[in-house]
Amino acid sequence: MSETNAFGEWLKAKRAERKLTLRSFAHRAGIDPGNLSRYERGVLPPPQDEAVLERIGNALGFRQGTSDWREMSSLAAVGAGRIPPDIANDPELLKALPVLFRAVQGKKLGREELVRLARKIQES
Repeated sequence: MSETNAFGEWLKAKRAERKLTLRSFAHRAGIDPGNLSRYERGVLPPPQDEAVLERIGNALGFRQGTSDWREMSSLAAVGAGRIPPDIANDPELLKALPVLFRAVQGKKLGREELVRLARKIQES
């Protein structure tokens, strides 16, 4: 999954898992099919409107608060260059981010090492 279009690739994969055509999914989610295609291809940044994300999540059969829902919200936020909501709403974690970024930057970790570190953190 490319960093620049993680949300679009994820959305397309989830839609395909459910065997939904682009048009049927767009109709179910109340999204213009052209815009859905643009999200999936990374031509448009991920939607930031909570109502749109809610319609997408519901059309995929996700329940709010589940890991799938959080992943969707996080990918949409990161795709727009924002801090994901579950991190942004945690004041203690938010305060720790600059320290983490400085530590990682000082280590000059490569992409693979950063991904490995992120996965290790995600597992804890």
